[in-house]
Amino acid sequence: MSDEGMTASAAEFLALEPARVTVVDVREPDEILVHPVEGAVSVPFSAFPKGLDEIPSDKPVYVLCRTGELSEEVAAILAERGYTAFSVEGGYRALAALSVSAGDDAAEKEAPAKKPAVTVFVDAKGLKCPGPIVKVADTLRSLSAGDRVQAEATEDAFASDIAVWCERTGNRLVRLEAKPGLISAEIEKAAPGRQAPAPGNDKNFVVFSGDLDKTVAAFIMANGAAAMGRNVTMFFTFWGLNILRRPKRVKVKKSPVERMFGLMMPRGTKKLGLSRMNMGGMGARMIRGIMKEKGISSLEELIADAIAHGVKVVACQMSMDIMGIRREELIDGVELGGVATFLGAGERSDMSLFI
Repeated sequence: MSDEGMTASAAEFLALEPARVTVVDVREPDEILVHPVEGAVSVPFSAFPKGLDEIPSDKPVYVLCRTGELSEEVAAILAERGYTAFSVEGGYRALAALSVSAGDDAAEKEAPAKKPAVTVFVDAKGLKCPGPIVKVADTLRSLSAGDRVQAEATEDAFASDIAVWCERTGNRLVRLEAKPGLISAEIEKAAPGRQAPAPGNDKNFVVFSGDLDKTVAAFIMANGAAAMGRNVTMFFTFWGLNILRRPKRVKVKKSPVERMFGLMMPRGTKKLGLSRMNMGGMGARMIRGIMKEKGISSLEELIADAIAHGVKVVACQMSMDIMGIRREELIDGVELGGVATFLGAGERSDMSLFI
């Protein structure tokens, strides 16, 4: 052992018999909690000199800090008080560097043996939004970092929802496969503390109303935001779904109640009325005439421009199921999504509007 300056190397420290020495750890409690040294007496440097009187003097004292700097000062003070005191060179960092090859207790705590990862199957087939996402989240919550969930769902919106959910929660989407009638995903649980991406300057619109005037306003703002280079998501739910319906009837199998819903609701943009002064459809025709006279793009042109410029148009599949609307009845360029898709878009945005 070196006696110059009363220091000991990390290798010399690891070779000591614990019963023959006293180890004083001057690191802060949070550091010790993460990387403890077995048998050490904790005397935090921030509370110094409190605790020095409790250090036994019948054995040599080895002082340990994080890098070896603070321990030199404490060892010098203890030497002045009559202790045989040594500072561990390089501190805990030096011990950690040697612990992999040394194979002692410190090494086990610095690099604990990883338990084998487990994979749990989640059957979300037949569930409707938000059921599949909730079931995946509940299952993953009980697992450890690195464990995986393999999920299967029959709702088409799950493909979008699980991708957005993973992005916003920090978990890793290992695999996503979409086949007709079946969505398969594999998700790996992230380590604690992993952060989701910070919010940006995206724009998010929830289109709940099926009124012509409100829809025109929504698409004017969406096109303006897209022209500014912003990512825009428009989430259509309940009566807003009628905006996305094809103007001509599509033959799809429906129940009697669903057929009744379809007959009572407007099919496509040309059938939308005004929120005020509709006057049996006369008001809507008047507004369209004024827009054309003033050179304002029609609603149909605004929708086509929005999709062409990358505006993400999302139809709420849960609302579609309630109202009996099938995917085949929607215009081209529409994606299906659920609550996770909407919330993810909102978290990425600095502005969300409910229309």
